Amino acid sequence: DRQTLVAVLQFLRRSNLRESEEILRREARLLGDDLGAAALSPTGTGLLGTAGGDADSAGENALLSRVTAAATIAIGGNAAAVASSSPGVSAVAAVPPGKGVVVEDQPDVSAVLSAYNQQGDPTLYEEYYSGLKHFIECSLDCHRAELSQLFYPLFVHMYLELVYNQHESEAKSFFERFHGDQECYYQDDLRVLSSLTKKEHMKGNETMLDFRTSKFVLRISRDSYQLLKRHLQEKQNNQIWNIVQEHLYIDIFDGMPRSKQQIDAMVGSLAGEAKREANKAKVFFGLLKEPEFDVPLDDEDEEGENEEGKPKKKKPKKDSVGSKSKKQDPNAPPQNRIPLPELKDSDKLDKVMNMKEAARRVRLGPECLPSICFYTFLNAYQGLTAVDITDDSSMIVGGFADSTVRVWSVTPKKLRSVKTAADLSLIDKESDDVLERIMDEKTASELKILYGHSGPVYGTSFSPDRNYLLSCSEDGTVRLWSLQTFTCLVGYKGHNYPVWDTQFSPYGYYFVSGGHDRVARLWATDHYQPLRIFAGHLADVTCTRFHPNSNYIATGSADRTVRLWDVLNGNCVRIFTGHKGPIHSLAFSPNGRFLATGATDGRVLLWDIGHGLMVGELKGHTDTIYALRFSRDGEILASGSMDNTVRLWDAVKAFEDLETDDFTTATGHINLPENSQDLLLGTYMTKSTPVVHLHFTRRNLLLAAGAYSSQ
Repeated sequence: DRQTLVAVLQFLRRSNLRESEEILRREARLLGDDLGAAALSPTGTGLLGTAGGDADSAGENALLSRVTAAATIAIGGNAAAVASSSPGVSAVAAVPPGKGVVVEDQPDVSAVLSAYNQQGDPTLYEEYYSGLKHFIECSLDCHRAELSQLFYPLFVHMYLELVYNQHESEAKSFFERFHGDQECYYQDDLRVLSSLTKKEHMKGNETMLDFRTSKFVLRISRDSYQLLKRHLQEKQNNQIWNIVQEHLYIDIFDGMPRSKQQIDAMVGSLAGEAKREANKAKVFFGLLKEPEFDVPLDDEDEEGENEEGKPKKKKPKKDSVGSKSKKQDPNAPPQNRIPLPELKDSDKLDKVMNMKEAARRVRLGPECLPSICFYTFLNAYQGLTAVDITDDSSMIVGGFADSTVRVWSVTPKKLRSVKTAADLSLIDKESDDVLERIMDEKTASELKILYGHSGPVYGTSFSPDRNYLLSCSEDGTVRLWSLQTFTCLVGYKGHNYPVWDTQFSPYGYYFVSGGHDRVARLWATDHYQPLRIFAGHLADVTCTRFHPNSNYIATGSADRTVRLWDVLNGNCVRIFTGHKGPIHSLAFSPNGRFLATGATDGRVLLWDIGHGLMVGELKGHTDTIYALRFSRDGEILASGSMDNTVRLWDAVKAFEDLETDDFTTATGHINLPENSQDLLLGTYMTKSTPVVHLHFTRRNLLLAAGAYSSQ
């Protein structure tokens, strides 16, 4: 934006920062003479007329306040954050490359809204809009679907412009006349919009501010765009053209216009579609190489077939995870890309157990569906709000609305705490069964209740080594509990608002949390401050998941998008749009290539992470999907919903022969097969229990959990 540039250059010159001024000038390809001529202040004097000349300060202050509204300006590879301390004085802080600038989540309200300063005649708004509507409805079929995407963002901006300029009756009649034309998936947003009828209402409304600050993205073919541009220029319809230029980001692609189905599949999020650029970055979606150690064979496993037993041991593991072979997965991140905790002896033992279990794993498929074991929480008057099950399926935890966390043992082995310090000092540390001796038999019970939160517990997660448990709550904290002593070790405070979800990394040590403050945070158990803050969502972060290689984190949000973040540098590397409601469940396929997402719209969408494309849509559920899980070898996807059903889908078939050529990636022409019914392998009803959690055991038995609701 030229005006902003001029103001920044002027500031640099006044502060005697000649070098920075030169660099910015070269970057912006602006010469001194060009700038001298730029008449920017209200009196018409050029801001950069002479080096020491004092420009009209009122105009300058106005400009600087606009500059501060533009949060960051990129200079070469570095970003400069512009923050204004007093009118007309602004401090420019240079930030080293690679470090993002965290922008406060409340933009400067007045700066944001001032963009709505009236330019047109309020009485003509309806005419402008209906003129455009008539033009689009009469255009050729191939362009109509693409241009229809304009209706919603234009409707919102024109309405807000009328409200901001206090033309309340015109705004009301504009809303009543045209809100029925909008797509059904915008109903919730329109409900919020209809409550904004006065300028004062706009000040604190987050949805409104998001809409104002983030440009709404439309993906349109070049032909359709030219058609629109020509129409608006011929009609001299400046009001609409100004909105298009100021508030919309039109991502133009060369090629055939997209069909209504292709567009409908991708739109629906709070800020339109993702720009194509957003999904171009390389993602290392492969799995890390497992450390090698021998699996000792048990006598019972051998059954006299020693020679056959050995390859049999290794084989199932190889198929299941793909990268267990000696070769490094070509798509895997470098082994040391992010520091991961060392394996302890107990972890190695657990891995060995895991491999033994895997050898007895059932190979699932359309012909061989898993058995499902459902854990129903009865009389859960405390209100069950979260569930997790340990990887070895030995413990189950429930988070409740009465702020308690309850841990049950699902095996005959009871839960025991470690003895007190005085008793521990009496134990012979050299004995073989020292780990057994430190446990206090008197504390053995099937259930332990953990007290500490002061609000409903919305997320729970066991650490992979089963020594720790995470819980996050409405009270804004994430707590780490010891499963040796059943006490709280740490309360992590970073979110100021409810925390909706938390999850441990598959390697332990790191964990992620996401909440109402619209950001996800990455933590390490031994740091009380977050290591990374992932900011970018326009509404609550409702669910969080680690990629199996722990280098990436997926977050689902109430802004109806899913984002994939790089743990190494905090960058957002994928934005997936297509859901029509807030997202409540995420699951990565075991091979790390695909992501499944479920939302309040009752659809499960499947994404190819490498290409950044939607590759499938599973329809069948009639209510919010709260649980998604792939079987251990990735052949089956299970989904659990508020409609009281668990459904099983054929994941192998869903992901085979995908069309992921470069053309599709470049233009977003995705052709989703209408094959939900062929992929659905089974639907299992509960009597009256919404499904909150799903888990495949190491042998591929499916465990489901939920609280019985007596409607």
